[in-house]
Amino acid sequence: MQDILSGQAVQLTPRRWLNLQEYQSKKIMADHGVTVQRFFVADSANDALEAAQRLKAKEIVLKAQILAGGRGKGIFNSGLKGGVHLTKDPKTVEQLAKQMIGYNLSTKQTPKDGVTVKKVMVAEALDISRETYFAILMDRACNGPVMVGSPQGGVDIEEVAVTSPELIFKEEIDIFEGVKDRQALQMAKNLGFQGALQQQAADQIKKLYNLFLKIDATQVEVNPFGETPEGQVVCFDAKINFDDNAEFRQKEIFAMDDKSENEPIENEAAKYDLKYIGLDGNIACFVNGAGLAMATCDIISLNGGKPANFLDLGGGVKEAQVYQAFKLLTADPKVEAILVNIFGGIVNCAIIANGITKACQELELKVPLVVRLEGTNVQEAQRILSESGLPITSANDLEDAAKKAVASVARK
Repeated sequence: MQDILSGQAVQLTPRRWLNLQEYQSKKIMADHGVTVQRFFVADSANDALEAAQRLKAKEIVLKAQILAGGRGKGIFNSGLKGGVHLTKDPKTVEQLAKQMIGYNLSTKQTPKDGVTVKKVMVAEALDISRETYFAILMDRACNGPVMVGSPQGGVDIEEVAVTSPELIFKEEIDIFEGVKDRQALQMAKNLGFQGALQQQAADQIKKLYNLFLKIDATQVEVNPFGETPEGQVVCFDAKINFDDNAEFRQKEIFAMDDKSENEPIENEAAKYDLKYIGLDGNIACFVNGAGLAMATCDIISLNGGKPANFLDLGGGVKEAQVYQAFKLLTADPKVEAILVNIFGGIVNCAIIANGITKACQELELKVPLVVRLEGTNVQEAQRILSESGLPITSANDLEDAAKKAVASVARK
């Protein structure tokens, strides 16, 4: 979701290693009194049949549970087309589930071979007579949570913000008082709910804020926040972002994390509080901070090279993390050079330098290593590296480091 509060195109990126399946997010919402479709989860065709029969619904929607988007237009290696299907017959649910569970589903967002479907969600299909948009998110400008809503739901809210900004309604929430009744009712009115539905929508808005607080969310986005022909306000689809700093008190939620679709190297990196994203180049990037990682990848590309990965150490760095980071990087056969780019604000450069020398010695590093360090204790760090006797190439700045890393690969 872009920052529609300020009008700037800033992408809000959830922490990569916390991945919840659709059914998990919906269960969290249901547990907090938010109205969602009735559903069951099945991991076999027989369980899917039983779930469909238990629902006693006029129409059933069967959804393959994977993290990637674009399921509806995906293709299974069983030959089945589409990861989302509607039917009125529980027996059809069973037949469809047989072609889903245990097979790979390929979409525009999955790897080429697709992702194995291990579970399906069997839910009550509801007609939507009107779609709106509603979200609660943290906003820096007002130092707290803000409600954002629009009577135009079911579409990209960013497009609405550009083409019809008058249809975007915002309301600041007092962190001490919470969402007041009048605020919830006004938002429901702004979203176009009328009559008894207005109060029903207001109640759902207050429950969503209660959810937002209790699970330490940074964003709860419901799109569509809709109404049915039968006069029910339902949260049909939602995205929830969590504050990773609250993991210590949200253990139950973080324990739901589904890492099955991650690359094995990503899961290994997470064990040491490292963030790793594999790319298709040959120059490994070893940095601290996501912004610095992206800048490093960009400058390597600008100098004619290709980054092999995005590896972020974060702030509280220990020597052991540096060692494990090098172990991960050198295990990748694509890596032909390593570029270390550290800005020591919170990070002590001397700790990085000690970790680098230890890793080089114990792992018998065989690829060129270019190091650019700046910031806290950098003189001591440079002394450690220069006195190590190891073939480490020092760089004065990021531009210099990128050129040297690209040149080292070209020489090979």
